[in-house]
Amino acid sequence: MLNIVFMGTPEFAVPSLDILNINHNISAVVTAPDKPAGRGRKLRQSEVKKYALIHQLEVLQPPKLKDTDFVNTLKSLKPDLIVVVAFRMLPEAVWKIPPLGTINLHASLLPQYRGAAPINHAIMNGETSTGLTTFYINEDIDTGKILLQKPVKISKSDTAGALHDKLMVKGADLILKTVNDIENKSIQPREQRMDTSIKPAPKLLKQNCQINWNDTAENINNFIRGLSPYPTSWSKIKLKDKTIRLKIYDAEFDLAAHQFSPGTVIQSGPGNFVVAVKDGFIKPGTIQPESKPSMSVKDFMQGYDIDDSKFLLPTT
Repeated sequence: MLNIVFMGTPEFAVPSLDILNINHNISAVVTAPDKPAGRGRKLRQSEVKKYALIHQLEVLQPPKLKDTDFVNTLKSLKPDLIVVVAFRMLPEAVWKIPPLGTINLHASLLPQYRGAAPINHAIMNGETSTGLTTFYINEDIDTGKILLQKPVKISKSDTAGALHDKLMVKGADLILKTVNDIENKSIQPREQRMDTSIKPAPKLLKQNCQINWNDTAENINNFIRGLSPYPTSWSKIKLKDKTIRLKIYDAEFDLAAHQFSPGTVIQSGPGNFVVAVKDGFIKPGTIQPESKPSMSVKDFMQGYDIDDSKFLLPTT
């Protein structure tokens, strides 16, 4: 049984922490500081911290990972191994502490989709499979020696949220196997290959989530799925009397020849509309007008006149 320091913050990390807590000794849990959230700006604990408190694990929340007191505290815990799942980039002074190294779980088959948003980008790019990788942390992001990998299929209906949940569960099993193999000295790390076919997974910003209606129907559908439920795709729609921003959480698509310009809104029956794109039509499902709650297209059409309306193309 190894002495482990676990580092993680969101829900994605909790199953990995749980399975390690059952099978090994967790000497401390490192997570993000509590942050104010909501209208009341009350301090909110991370999902990892909530789990740690319930299971009476020591919690460390350093504002700065290079802080001398924090580094000294880690050293005093004498961890055999540090396990990182969905956390911040670590300084060398931290990841070099344990004699067995510091490992990370990444939600892709490295070296593909290095970066902050591998789940989103895999779906946005129309991939039919992705996976999980455990690897040793080094001085560069997501480039360390690979330990174990597990492929995972992506269905045509998967959103980023659905794929997140699949990988979250399977990732915990891969973390435990990796830790056990390290303990048993039955694992052979291997270098990551480097070539021009590697696809990145950079952090998603608001401007990167705007729908380009001039793209193909399948690409737009993948884009919407890959950003649902967060951070969510969006577009501006020009109505008769105003232009508003609209988030789109899910959609269907049909391929068809037509003469409408991309972005044109066409009523397709009571309580429904479709949007013309390069090679067909997108049929939005759940949407959210700015400053309003999410709603169905039918509910949206009861409050907004879509006659002669059009979704705007992104401006460069």
